[in-house]
Amino acid sequence: MADVEMTNAEKSERLPITVSKPTPYTFDLGHLMANDPNPLEISTTESLNDSLRATARDGAQCLLNQLLTTCTITQSAEHGVLLSLPPPNTLLPRHKPLPTPKPPTKWELFARKKGIGRFNTTPGATLADKERRKKLVYDEASGEWVPRWGYKGKNKGEDEWLVEVPEDKWKKEETAADKGGNIRGMSRTERKEKVKRNERKQRSNEKRAKKN
Repeated sequence: MADVEMTNAEKSERLPITVSKPTPYTFDLGHLMANDPNPLEISTTESLNDSLRATARDGAQCLLNQLLTTCTITQSAEHGVLLSLPPPNTLLPRHKPLPTPKPPTKWELFARKKGIGRFNTTPGATLADKERRKKLVYDEASGEWVPRWGYKGKNKGEDEWLVEVPEDKWKKEETAADKGGNIRGMSRTERKEKVKRNERKQRSNEKRAKKN
């Protein structure tokens, strides 16, 4: 019986869901913000914390009322009940300035000029696209267009069981055979050396860019 009386007493102390203010609130629902233009009223019979708590409660209640009456509410079995917020209309200041872009490296400047890969960001770079397409060749085995040279290039052929050696490279093949190697191994070694040289140049360019 005491529990029932306590519950009824709590129900009677619930605050109303409607809030009346002399000047209406303004809202930015995109930021979940309610602006109260009315002067802060400090009660003489209550403490400062209680007065601030009551003012904050009124603002939160008005914000909830505005959200439930103006925003679109949808429901789905996967996500449940969703409330769609409008785009914010208040510009918030940044705590820190925008980061300055890093200066491009020597390789990035060269790649942008030649239209290579992701550095080809110039609008209408049709000439660069045409030049890049000239470097592709159709691979019948994979059914795709691949580069003639370089990474995943058609020239590698390391998985082929037969490698055609041009006449001008026969001497290199004979020399390689005398040393216990072959023309395929020589080409692969040369490519690895070129990759290492390019990596060293790239590291030096990055260091030079940081100093500048």
